[in-house]
Amino acid sequence: MVLVERTMSESSDDNIDIRPLELGDLRRRVEESDDDTHSLPDSSGNRFFSAVFHTTGLKRRRDKPIDRKFVARMAWKNAVLKIRSLGDPWEKFHLNTYKTEKARRHRYNALRQTWTADEVVVKMEPKPFNHGAMRECFRMKKLSNFSKDDWTRAHNYVSKRYMETNTSREIYFEDVKLQMDAKLWGEEYNRHNPPKKVDIFQMAILEMIEREGSPLYHLEHYIEGQYVKYNSNSGFVRSEAIRMTPQAFSHFTFERSGHELIVVDIQGVGDLYTDPQIHTSHGNDYGDGNLGSRGMALFLHSHRCNSICESLNLTPFDLAPSEMQNLDNNVSPQMSYQTVVRGTEEVVITPTSEQKEHIQEYIRLRSLSSGYVSGDDKPRVHFNSISSVDSLELDEMTMTSESEDSLVDSSRREYRLHQLSPHHRPRYDSMTTDSGTDTETREKDLMQFKELVRRKARPSHVLGEIEHRKQLELLEENRNKTGGSALGQVHLDLAKYHELNRFVKESESYDRDAAMYHVMQAAKCGTLEAIKAMAQMHLKLPHDILPDLELDDNTCDMEIGFDHMLMAAEAKDRAAMIYVATAFESAIGLPQSRKPDWSKSVFWLDRVINTNTEDEGGNFDGTMNDPVYQLVARQAAMYLGGKHGLQKDPNKAGELYSWAAELATEAMKGKLASKYFMEAEEAWSECED
Repeated sequence: MVLVERTMSESSDDNIDIRPLELGDLRRRVEESDDDTHSLPDSSGNRFFSAVFHTTGLKRRRDKPIDRKFVARMAWKNAVLKIRSLGDPWEKFHLNTYKTEKARRHRYNALRQTWTADEVVVKMEPKPFNHGAMRECFRMKKLSNFSKDDWTRAHNYVSKRYMETNTSREIYFEDVKLQMDAKLWGEEYNRHNPPKKVDIFQMAILEMIEREGSPLYHLEHYIEGQYVKYNSNSGFVRSEAIRMTPQAFSHFTFERSGHELIVVDIQGVGDLYTDPQIHTSHGNDYGDGNLGSRGMALFLHSHRCNSICESLNLTPFDLAPSEMQNLDNNVSPQMSYQTVVRGTEEVVITPTSEQKEHIQEYIRLRSLSSGYVSGDDKPRVHFNSISSVDSLELDEMTMTSESEDSLVDSSRREYRLHQLSPHHRPRYDSMTTDSGTDTETREKDLMQFKELVRRKARPSHVLGEIEHRKQLELLEENRNKTGGSALGQVHLDLAKYHELNRFVKESESYDRDAAMYHVMQAAKCGTLEAIKAMAQMHLKLPHDILPDLELDDNTCDMEIGFDHMLMAAEAKDRAAMIYVATAFESAIGLPQSRKPDWSKSVFWLDRVINTNTEDEGGNFDGTMNDPVYQLVARQAAMYLGGKHGLQKDPNKAGELYSWAAELATEAMKGKLASKYFMEAEEAWSECED
């Protein structure tokens, strides 16, 4: 509590000061030193009135400006006194009696993407006190560089080690990189002044250099309290006490990164998180828990924007009406809270008929989650040193529902007071000053990161993606109109998850309307696979995505189908180019609004013949269901016929037939090659006539 002096004007009778008595006046004598100069100047205390004002007509002295530096100093002093009064929660474990060891500490700078190392002195208990699915935990004390062998002032830490003895050392470094990158996004989230700020544990690697093999451990500050998992890396959102801040933070990272990543697997005490997971659009980096766009799809399918999302100007992700109703009614089956490892999640690629016969092998089981839960009803976060202030939380922190987060406006009104409160938790940046980076350089790097994020940020809805792609097309003349959309891939993955019955019970069939909706959204974003699926559905052709879904006559539209087929052809999809060429040649599959055009057919066949690179989806059709020699022969036949907008040219036809014969010979098609040579002679004979 900030103590405020309220000096009253002197009474003409008693010549005494009159002011209300506060609880802080009693605490002041206990907590503060004998230095009476620490009392604060007149400030916000003038809001409080005593009945004496009205009865005696006394006047108050004019307020003096607040010395904010002094207020901050007092807040820090109160915080230190409070921390010292808590005592050491690990005193009963007698860690001071264990062997003193030297270790090498490795810390990661998320902004500069560099590592620094220094030596520390620690005492670690020999046996773990807890474990998760993958790691076991040891109590540990680390001596501060300023403690001078005084272990009573050493800081409490938790060291974690993988239980699998053959775990690669690189995995330890990847885990730290993941958590510190997530911490950087937490700092970016806090810069937008949300109602409640978040923090992610400072994490480092401890290399026990005095032990055989120099084993590695993860190093984190000790935190005591109720450990809660708010969401997982596979779409789970906790329903017993849904909180808005963790879900809004995940949504924020998706938008501000330009759909390149999302931070999920949010777990910890209050808004102090640990062991998060990052999904990237390409699915690389950050360990086996990175499920790529599939992990993004699972979170966004279970996320409904809340008041914090709105206050941060985040845009809702497009969901089908039935999906939104399920979220409102909370009837969608909850996914497992367990963290899923890459390769063990539901496979999104549509299985073939043969694979569907062995579907249990096709879809593997999930792995268990790491992490553990403390059973305290009223969790408390205890730290015994000011050096742990980056993880300091409220002394009394009861885990409740998100009712405290839902009061966005009231939280903003209290924001200034919260900044001056002794309970306000300062945080270390992901790029700490003790890692060898000066403040000026750090601020410069932070500004560069902030500007990069500002340029990358884009909304979560499809309309914003469409506008973004249009702007890029204006800036880059030769830019591809399809491909490269992470948002489109997320929608496509959701359609495939629907087909795999991910969001319904075993006895129910999947929501075909919702699956079709996401295919449509993916096509709007320029995802080539979705564009082809839309074309095939409307043209009533076999399709790999949602193969059991057929559009009725009222929904089926050949115009829409052919337009999508043209888009796929422009993206260099070989099958689409051949379909368009055939349609313009024979009018089969051509909408009524279009007429046969052999010049366009020749154009598309020429593109197929001269295309030997990947399409915009990164694929190349090497099956050659339509060999090149057949396509060249079709061009020759059209030049020889000369109609539907194509001028007759027997000489050109003869050259093409001759080329087709050579290609057929290379393909070991002797009879067909002889036929093409004869047709070439016939075409050239028309030139002589």
